[in-house]
Amino acid sequence: MSENETADQIAALPMRWDKSNKLRILMVTSRDRGRWVIPKGWLMDGKKPWHAAEIEALEEAGAVGFISKKSIGRFHYDKRYEGKSSVHCRVTLYPLIVEKLKRRWKERDQRKRHWFSPAKAARLVEEEELSRLLRGLSDNQETLAVIEKLRKAA
Repeated sequence: MSENETADQIAALPMRWDKSNKLRILMVTSRDRGRWVIPKGWLMDGKKPWHAAEIEALEEAGAVGFISKKSIGRFHYDKRYEGKSSVHCRVTLYPLIVEKLKRRWKERDQRKRHWFSPAKAARLVEEEELSRLLRGLSDNQETLAVIEKLRKAA
């Protein structure tokens, strides 16, 4: 990959509604610096992008639920590698309605997970475009339609 190429990644946006019907976003800590992120990763051979995002949510957060086949946006960031240069990534985001959280999951010893309000999640992430997406969750009609359809299916 050349210096100015963009690599594609996928991410799940795990969400649920609490007892007072307030939207909550599940975030995990990154393995490198322990900052709050959403489950994301590379596309997987033979898997649809949304299915790869669903697998990332399971591996990184132990989240199981219903994922949308329709994305709700994209954001960019620079993935840093220890001792190497960074890779510019374009991440496609798929909402996932969490039905349950596993007590034991693949990366449980490497990450913490926590539920946040979209506003708090937006303040915690470093990626400005992701922050904007999180802040706009309740305002964007197209996004709300995708989430509502998913919620009904769940």
